[in-house]
Amino acid sequence: MLQHYHWLGLDPAARGASVAMGNFDGLHRGHQAVIDLARGSAPLGIVTFEPHPRQYFNPDAPPFRLMNAEARANRLARLGVDHLYQLPFDATLAGLTAEAFVDEVLHQGLGVSHVVVGADFCFGKGRKGTAADLTSLCNARNIRTTISPLITHDLAEISSTNIRRALTEGRPRDAAAMLGHWHRIEGEVIHGEKRGRELGYPTANMSLAGLHLPRFGVYAVLVDILTGPQKGSHHGVASLGVRPMFGVNTPNLETFVFDFKGDLYGQHLSIALVDYLRPELKFDGLPALITQMDADSDRARGILKAL
Repeated sequence: MLQHYHWLGLDPAARGASVAMGNFDGLHRGHQAVIDLARGSAPLGIVTFEPHPRQYFNPDAPPFRLMNAEARANRLARLGVDHLYQLPFDATLAGLTAEAFVDEVLHQGLGVSHVVVGADFCFGKGRKGTAADLTSLCNARNIRTTISPLITHDLAEISSTNIRRALTEGRPRDAAAMLGHWHRIEGEVIHGEKRGRELGYPTANMSLAGLHLPRFGVYAVLVDILTGPQKGSHHGVASLGVRPMFGVNTPNLETFVFDFKGDLYGQHLSIALVDYLRPELKFDGLPALITQMDADSDRARGILKAL
């Protein structure tokens, strides 16, 4: 998958794609339906924005994203996307009217042949442009458009909001049913305080900065090592939260990879939350903590073996 970071100066070979357009946070089943409608004879493209417009307009709001840009790109590559047009959402882009966006970005800049959006898509300065406006403006420029209806799961609308709610309540399997894949946290393994190795449970630590926080606690997880000489897939158990046993207040994700030996610092991992095992607890000493970690690991192994 080729990635492009602006609509200006685009290589002619990257023009003419059939694109799905949106923020695609989580890339849930509704997003996948939009993307599938863009598949056809032309190369498949995605038009999306970084940072998320909501972050741009309200930078002090609590983190809400289900995916960082890296995780979104990795998932899109798995979906067979040829071109990812990740446009910088800044004052210039935010100030474009709906008509100017279609003319300058989609028509002149990207030269798209077909645009697909969800029925609730809004765009342009002040979010004044609707899906119907997009159709009218694109038709005037000989760009075909398709509007995808919203889809539901068990009579509930599939949305990033409902997926966040499931994760907040510690229901990763319900989130996965709406997503169409496991909810994953992806990023670089960073140095922590290395307490885990002293307990016999060395962990890979990852930042949760900028992401919606699932329910704090311990999870059975699938682990994909994405980079480095030890790339591969594993099972594991992870603690997501603030580690009350040690008085740490910055949330992070600490993953113990089963039956693995090696140095993962600086490598990129993808951690899929499968089942919520228990909330964070504060124990009366390290022996009690280790006993609980043994039990968590045994339970996670059983859950993951049954997948």
